[in-house]
Parts: sequence; structure tokens; C-alpha cells
Amino acid sequence: MKFLSIFDVIGPNMIGPSSSHTAGACSMALLACKMCPEPVRKVVFTLYGSFSKTYHGHGTDRALLGGILGFHTDDARIRDAFEWAEKMGVEYEFVIDEETKTDHPNTADMDITGVNGYRLSVRGESIGGGKIKIVRINGIDVEFTGEYSTLIVRQIDKPGVVAHITQCLSKEEVNIAFMRLFREDKGATAFTVVESDEQIPEEILAEIQKNEHVQDLMLVQM
Repeated sequence: MKFLSIFDVIGPNMIGPSSSHTAGACSMALLACKMCPEPVRKVVFTLYGSFSKTYHGHGTDRALLGGILGFHTDDARIRDAFEWAEKMGVEYEFVIDEETKTDHPNTADMDITGVNGYRLSVRGESIGGGKIKIVRINGIDVEFTGEYSTLIVRQIDKPGVVAHITQCLSKEEVNIAFMRLFREDKGATAFTVVESDEQIPEEILAEIQKNEHVQDLMLVQM
């Protein structure tokens, strides 16, 4: 059984009105922003379920955009996110999808283009009390919360890649809280997601990158 603390019920420090539709939306977009290795130039948000119906009234649109701009849930600039996006040169678009069924009603896709052309697609869910999950990256199902320092390795699903990653982590004495492999298909694109309750040394990225089957790395520090 999962127990809720009083902080889960009340939600985080936030610009309201809703912990699920505002704070959670901001948090998932902020995490997607941190996953992009270059500043964001453009983002297309696709809103599903309740997000698609209440995004104006609950400020979900401003919260998502604020998160992409790097604002935290209690940042007063969220109220003026549209104006800040214009000042910061970030293009944005909201697409409403009321037909597609998703696993959770508070779901959004964030298709990001960086200033140098880096492309990243992230699906997030706001699961209540301001908490979120990332459940898809570039079309591949994953699952992590962003509550830990997180290393995301995109790789080809080949023998020895995961062992190489764990050896690099062990060498740097990284204490692993969770480690999971998500793959498209056998031998196809896969993601290894490593969560640690301490900061992951950035030097580890160069070591992991030495494996020929590693395609990309994202590091989100908490």
C-alpha cells in the first residue's frame, strides 16, 4: 500500500490554482527542459484528457510554458509565461487532442527543438499533489519521477552496454537507487535510466560515451 504524506495532499509551493493541473504541469515541463542539452527554441505541447479540457481555466498552458522556460513551480513569472516566452525568444504551440486515450488523464507531450536543432519528444503525466512521471522519450515508453538525480542513456540494445554503464557508475562510486532498461525491441533503440539519491558526477558521461553503442546521454541533477 502506498501512503500519502500531508505534503502529497497539500502539494508543493506553487503558483496555483491546482497542484495537478498547474504545479505538476510546470514540473514535467521543467524536467523536459533539463533533459534538453541546449536552450529551447521551440516547443509544441499536445494536451490529452483533462489537460485538454481545462488548460485555460487552471493555467496549465502557462505552467507548461513556464516549466519549459526553466521556471520552478513557485516562480511568479509563470503568470506571465506568454510574455516571458516572447522576451526569451521561445516559440510555442498548443495542440488539443480530445480523441487519443492515454493512461492518465493529466498527460502532455512536449516536442522540443533546441537552438542548434536538437530534437526531443517527452511525454509527462501529472499524477497528483504536484508529483509527476516521465513516461515516454522519443516514442519509447519509460518511467521515472525526476525526484532523484537521473542519468538517461540512449543506446542500441546490444550485449555489454548495460554492464559498461554499471562499471562506469561503480568506478565513480555512484550509489544507484533505481536502474531500469526500456527498449523498443530486441536489438533496437533502448534507454537505460539510472536514478541516484546523490549528484552524479558529470565526468561519467565521457566514460559512458566511449561505448560504440551509446547514442546520447542526458543528465538531470536534483
